[in-house]
Amino acid sequence: MKVWITKYALTQGVREASGSIYYRSSNYLKADGFPWLITKPDWHATKKEAIARAEEMRQKKILSLKKQIAKLEKLRFE
Repeated sequence: MKVWITKYALTQGVREASGSIYYRSSNYLKADGFPWLITKPDWHATKKEAIARAEEMRQKKILSLKKQIAKLEKLRFE
């Protein structure tokens, strides 16, 4: 089964792998090249779903960084 991994999408990009569902659960996946089980929402059956998830992760990270910048800009040393 071809899958797309988004666990480290912000640092490594969306990675394509082949894998199989593990423990009779659609939430767990054992993918080639990954020594651990990957859980939802870190793997996707279609590239379109993976890209949508990676975009969501990117937007959340941008928001988080903007909040950090605002906090630092308000910080004053006297």
